[in-house]
Amino acid sequence: MNRLVVAAISIANCLFLCPHPTPGQERNVFGCPEVPRADALPSLCAPPTSEMEAATAAIVVIALRVPEGTPLRIALDQRTRVARVGEAVHGKLVEPVYAFDQQVIPAGSSVSGRVTKIDGVPPKVRALSYSNGNFTPFHRYEVSFDELALPDGRTLKLKTATSLGSAEPMHLVASQSKLDERKKENVAARVASDVKKEASAQIQSDVAQIKAPNLMHRLRMLVYAQSPVRRQYIEKGTRFNAALEDTLEFGETTRTPEQLASLGRAPEPDSLMHARLGAEISSETAVAGSTVSAVLTEPVFSQNHVLLLPANSKLLGEVQQAKAARKFHRNGELRIAFNRIELPSGVEQAMQGTLEGMEVDRSAHLALDEEGGARATTPKTRYLATSFSLAMLAAVSRPDVEHGTTDAAGDADKRAGAGISGSHVAGSLISLAVRSQPVSMAFGALGATQSVYSNFLSRGKEVDLKQNTPLEISFGPPHDEKRKTAQAKPKY
Repeated sequence: MNRLVVAAISIANCLFLCPHPTPGQERNVFGCPEVPRADALPSLCAPPTSEMEAATAAIVVIALRVPEGTPLRIALDQRTRVARVGEAVHGKLVEPVYAFDQQVIPAGSSVSGRVTKIDGVPPKVRALSYSNGNFTPFHRYEVSFDELALPDGRTLKLKTATSLGSAEPMHLVASQSKLDERKKENVAARVASDVKKEASAQIQSDVAQIKAPNLMHRLRMLVYAQSPVRRQYIEKGTRFNAALEDTLEFGETTRTPEQLASLGRAPEPDSLMHARLGAEISSETAVAGSTVSAVLTEPVFSQNHVLLLPANSKLLGEVQQAKAARKFHRNGELRIAFNRIELPSGVEQAMQGTLEGMEVDRSAHLALDEEGGARATTPKTRYLATSFSLAMLAAVSRPDVEHGTTDAAGDADKRAGAGISGSHVAGSLISLAVRSQPVSMAFGALGATQSVYSNFLSRGKEVDLKQNTPLEISFGPPHDEKRKTAQAKPKY
């Protein structure tokens, strides 16, 4: 087939591009300016077989393959009730998927699946939930996504192992001003951003709506969370990581040796690389020096759009510092760095990569310092919550004296506040119904004790980074290269 294509091109060249011979110039009977070689086709002005094979061999065929284990990052686009196995779930991809240097699954592609498992509530969890005023504790559940609908109308069957991502995702950066001054986003990221804006404006609007639900919805959910009886839902915007259990094939593409000549070369210093964490890591169990890995989710190009690192290249590094959480609410800390890049072919090169950003759940309460170290933080609201609980206990403990008489039940407002402090809405209703100061004091004491212990005396929070956590890593040359560069600079 390739020989026929070359022959056809040669015919066109002879008919339209070959110069006409001058009156004294020799011309063969088929109009070619020179006599074809012995193994060529004279009637077609075709080049010899050796030249055809050399031209064909110069083309590199690349399989566009999304490997097993690649996560599809999905955000639900509708609220789903967790009531029975088989309940349908539906969402959209929030990030594109790349194979080598091409986008094969665009952001906004529709994904559908179902609830595959609903676990029972353990007795200990149920008892703690009842004591906290929640008589319908939530069940653990599992979801599986099995169908992918591409924007061009194609539908692919999937087999995935799904894990819960972020219910309220937020993007952390080491220092926004630092990034604005130093970081230069690689060309691939800019191109992908432009494609998303042009091809999926509505999808981006939906994602923005997912990220920032309206205020009234938040208020309704806050009130509903205090109810003693509530239904369990998977809220719109909840994200999942659906890891592929089978490889997806998207055909083949071709590249010339010139297009692949820069493959494996180092990106420009301070370029941002988008990756996902290869395995879960926690400040509680991590040890300094232990290996950390990540996988590039987008290809990295040079400024003139020459491919440097294909998607699915590995970034390897180690834990530089790990400090577990301790008592008295002292939180954990974790610092990681990357020092090697490994291409899919196995070729490695040195680097000095720093964690510049990542996506985590808002409830994790994490922060990044300027050097990329992650640490757990404690919300300032703990002071307000503890003060409220202690104030309610003090208020309900004082007798309600009015017009020289003492009301044994105490003031209704104080009883209601003490009940909420101890067991939310259920405690408030019980305290109001019983009309007993000792009962209200018991609820107030319970709330104050829980608040003081959980906010000041208990063990702090760990830095837990889940598998497939989205990362932004700043590329830098290895320290040896930095030192050589510094020594090479002229001194004045």
